[in-house]
Amino acid sequence: MADPVDDPAATDAAPGATDEASGADEPDAHGAETAPGSEQSPQATLDPDAISEHTTDRRTLSASVQLIWAVRVLFGVAVLGVLGGFAIGQTSLDPTLVPAVTGVLTVLGLVWVHLRYRVWSFRVREDALYLERGVVTNVKTVAPHVRIQHVDTSRGPLERALGLSTLVVYTAGSRGADVSIPGLTTEEATDLQQRVKELAIAAEGGDAL
Repeated sequence: MADPVDDPAATDAAPGATDEASGADEPDAHGAETAPGSEQSPQATLDPDAISEHTTDRRTLSASVQLIWAVRVLFGVAVLGVLGGFAIGQTSLDPTLVPAVTGVLTVLGLVWVHLRYRVWSFRVREDALYLERGVVTNVKTVAPHVRIQHVDTSRGPLERALGLSTLVVYTAGSRGADVSIPGLTTEEATDLQQRVKELAIAAEGGDAL
């Protein structure tokens, strides 16, 4: 991807140039005058009104994502239960501890799933993609559009069964996909992908992703 261009209102500074904008009749670095109407650096492909149309208010995830998270919690608890039962079988501890502990872990896990769902939110603004999530530790992420390189959607087996998708955003300088939004309907994921893509292209000055 091409390096991000400066703000449309700014001018590219040649080596040794000052911060002041050069006049149209001043010679360039090779002594040639820049003719009026000559080709300029690529600018954003969206005007301010169009950019505003691509933004969103605060949004939450689909409630169905809780089923996916709950399945993962139950699977993890089941594995711990099997391992715990095997370990207790090698000792003189009361075997009834296993179902008691797994029951408590299941309840705590399902409560965590619900709290995680209530905290998760995102919104698309003119400058960046904003995310907020985390139950124990609240995490707020800002992904500037100018640093976005790729925007993909992915669907695992459970997501396909529930009609959900995950938006995956890759940013420059990141180690893999550092921004992802799960629990989106397929229509919402496609719409959000297009919004972020258009804003990223505009921030890059018209270079396609």
